[in-house]
Amino acid sequence: MTDLPPLRDVIARHGLSASKALGQNFLFDAQLLARIARIPGDLDGAEVLEIGPGPGGLTRALLAAGASVTAIERDRRCIPALAELGEAYPGKLKVIEGDALTIDPRPLFAGKPHIVANLPYNVGTALLVGWLSAEWLPWWRSLTLMFQREVADRIVASPGTDAYGRLAVLAQWRSTPRIAMPVHRSAFTPPPKVMSAVVHIEPSEAPSGVALAKLEALTAAAFGQRRKMLRQSLRGVPGALAALEAEGIDPTRRAETVSVPEFLALARHLST
Repeated sequence: MTDLPPLRDVIARHGLSASKALGQNFLFDAQLLARIARIPGDLDGAEVLEIGPGPGGLTRALLAAGASVTAIERDRRCIPALAELGEAYPGKLKVIEGDALTIDPRPLFAGKPHIVANLPYNVGTALLVGWLSAEWLPWWRSLTLMFQREVADRIVASPGTDAYGRLAVLAQWRSTPRIAMPVHRSAFTPPPKVMSAVVHIEPSEAPSGVALAKLEALTAAAFGQRRKMLRQSLRGVPGALAALEAEGIDPTRRAETVSVPEFLALARHLST
């Protein structure tokens, strides 16, 4: 393992502090960061995309695990600290200054990368939705992402729970998400007001005959009025009421009771 100065010393030397405007919360615990880097599996020789590396705490752990890391960082204050890390791991770290919401990372990789990130809270969900909505099978191998615990719970939620909604269906209809580890708020500097969790998502084959646009239309309508019966909430989706009848789904049910396979059956009916 490359001998590096403590991350706190690097941050102090470069005068860095977490930016509230950028949704930053730094992690210093090397053991915790190493555990996160192990979640995707063996990274020796693997390509990794990291979003928002900040001063490079998780980046260190990924490089130490043998990964080749491409990092997208919006905060130019952090670029010199990351450059030093790149010098310590020659040829293993590429840093791109810019906004991950506007950069297409696909051309940056020879194969399919793992995406591993302590995501800035203010862009995490938007990035996830983009990755889950991409062409399938996707251009990435797996997602290992830090979220607020509330968002993590929504990603893995089961029907019949308050957390179950559009995000759960999007994450679960053609991939498998799980909460890999909880992370206490005290692990961060500065500590956020909420708890966090790392979610790991592995893609799977998409169910046949289902158009994403139809599934999104159904879930948007159903969960947009989640307290209403399906016969009311889905009234504005062409063909949805007939699909309920054809699939034998009781129209007096509410969205949170409809399982992912049932939403898929409805979407498949509308996709034909």
